Parts: sequence; C-alpha cells; structure tokens
Amino acid sequence: MGLMDMVGGLMGEDGGPGRSPLLNAVVGMIQQHPGGLQGLLGQFQQQGLGDQVQSWIGTGQNQEIDAGQVQQALGPGQIAAFAQQLGIGQGDAASGLAQFLPLVIDKLSPQGTLPSEAEAEGGGGLMGMLGGLLG
Repeated sequence: MGLMDMVGGLMGEDGGPGRSPLLNAVVGMIQQHPGGLQGLLGQFQQQGLGDQVQSWIGTGQNQEIDAGQVQQALGPGQIAAFAQQLGIGQGDAASGLAQFLPLVIDKLSPQGTLPSEAEAEGGGGLMGMLGGLLG
C-alpha cells in the first residue's frame, strides 16, 4: 500500500478513516510521544514552527510545513520508527506527516483549542475523536 492509498483511507475512501494505516500510525505516535499531543506540538514549536502549529490549532487556514521541517522537528529516530511502522521510506514518511499532521491537529481542535489529556484518553481516545470528525 502506497502513501496516497493511506491518505485516501483517511479521507473516507477504501473503508473510511478508521482503517487508514497512516491515521493509526499518527495517532499512535501522538499517544506514545512524551507529553502526548502537547509534547509533540512543543517539539515543533522548539524548532521555530510555532506559527504553523498555532494555525493548525486555530480556526483559520492551516499553514503548511514541508518534509524537511518535519524531519528537523522530529529527528531521524522518530521518522525512522514511523516509516518502519508503515513499511515506507523515511522521505515518504516525512512527506506524509507534513501533509497529514496539520490536518489531524486541525480536526482535533475544531473550536480552536486542543483536547485535554482526559478527553484524548477517554471516550474512544484520539481515534474516536478523529473518527467522529472525519467520518
């Protein structure tokens, strides 16, 4: 399965959002990251991507990031683990995250605020929140 197939699954094709390997991998990455969603976004902010992160959380248009910025923010270890989980190359993994992470963060913050840790862990967790928003 290619990267576009994985993204297509997120967008409601090929069985819907709950079956997207890319969505599952991103949610897993968020849940396993030290500090969860806040910790992951903090990593991007520390790399000078605070304006982009705020645009994903806010109610306006999402600012884009590129694969290089994702690699810089996450580092080679996290990119390699993400790529291995999906069975794709590290460049494809970084590109997928660059396209996909802003969308996921945007969908997790429809009112311009991130979910609390309790919201993210309860009631189906992040996947449940995304399933309702994307499905």
